[in-house]
Amino acid sequence: MGAGQQSDIAMADLDRIFPQLQLGTYSVTSPESVYYNCIAWAAGETDRRWWPMEPPFFYWPTAERDATVDCFVRAFALLGYEACDHCALELGYEKVALYATSGNEPTHMARQLPNGNWTSKLGKLEDIEHRTLSAVEGNDYGNVVRILRRPLGSSRY
Repeated sequence: MGAGQQSDIAMADLDRIFPQLQLGTYSVTSPESVYYNCIAWAAGETDRRWWPMEPPFFYWPTAERDATVDCFVRAFALLGYEACDHCALELGYEKVALYATSGNEPTHMARQLPNGNWTSKLGKLEDIEHRTLSAVEGNDYGNVVRILRRPLGSSRY
């Protein structure tokens, strides 16, 4: 199978898993990887997986290890993020979006790019760039429940 065919199959799989992704509204930006997850990707890391579980398989920046929206918000506050009421591109800020199920259980995070689009690490699959946050909403990730922002150039810890 040629490289083009493999890419077409991967994109078809993404369209099936995330039905709100539409051809032409997203692009794959990096290959599959098990070394990091969407939470790490939102935090700007690609060398470890973030989740509020005990090490050694996951990293979490705080001793509080609850899989709740509030715990994720507090963890990203340690990176300089604060609550924001909109997802529009805002000069001087970088943003992340937190997704959760209807039961308020975190499932995914996306990071805004300087062009206003969003980037997501899709589990063990590829990273993608997508135009809207709703592109990856649905059964797997639920919906966006929080937008957080921090000034550009903020220190990480």
